[in-house]
Amino acid sequence: MNEINSIAVYCGSNNGRDPAYMEAARALAESMARQNLTLVYGGGNIGLMGVMANTMLVNGGKAIGVIPHKLADLELAHEGLTELHLVETMHQRKAMMAELADAVIALPGGLGTMEELFEAMTWTQLGYHAKPCGLVNTDGYYDALLHFMDHMVKEHFVRHVHRELLRVNHSPVELIEQLKTVDLSQASKWV
Repeated sequence: MNEINSIAVYCGSNNGRDPAYMEAARALAESMARQNLTLVYGGGNIGLMGVMANTMLVNGGKAIGVIPHKLADLELAHEGLTELHLVETMHQRKAMMAELADAVIALPGGLGTMEELFEAMTWTQLGYHAKPCGLVNTDGYYDALLHFMDHMVKEHFVRHVHRELLRVNHSPVELIEQLKTVDLSQASKWV
């Protein structure tokens, strides 16, 4: 059983086309707040990031934002958070988020969301940390990505055990429970 007190949530700085994406962000934040789990996220007040933070705060939860100075104005740094950390670079942002979180979840998002998720998974694979990683597959948003990940396994670029590092669920509430039971003992072996 993994002890999870905080979750780094990677998600879009846009809301996306489908309102279901915002609903998934709200459901995840409400569940986290109910369980007294702290949100660690990119610090913005827009898009799914803003939905997550605002929902956490409205429900009495803790929200910690980490944002580079350069993005603070572009992503409208959230001024009402429990904590807001301003850093110099994206590398520092990701490192601090990883340090502050016990697990990682990705909601629908774009290139940044993908890059952050895959870096977290790679750090688990390489043994830099042991944090379970999850993906909320809202309305099949990540179906093509999951298919490609299976293709990487088939072509022997990713071991099955490393593919299994990523837990996937359409329900944010169920995904949190899955992350609590992920066995990472085999994760750090090489391909």
